[in-house]
Amino acid sequence: MSYSLAPHVTAADTDDGMVLLHETTGRYWMLNATGAAVVRSLRDGKDISEVVDELGVRFSQDTTRLTADVNRLLEHLLKAGLVTA
Repeated sequence: MSYSLAPHVTAADTDDGMVLLHETTGRYWMLNATGAAVVRSLRDGKDISEVVDELGVRFSQDTTRLTADVNRLLEHLLKAGLVTA
């Protein structure tokens, strides 16, 4: 499955990660460096398995845990209307 930022969401990189602005509601969401890496990879058209592989190399973590973490982040972003599937 492919995910992308919703059309009404603006993303801005910060020193610590990324800020997402939901332009319809005016709410901001702060992402840490890992969350920002996930969103950047999704914006680049990568699927979840590719994102997990990249994070696994970057952080030397178990892919099972990374997959669960990425899926949990995506659930929150979907619920907030920040990404679309």
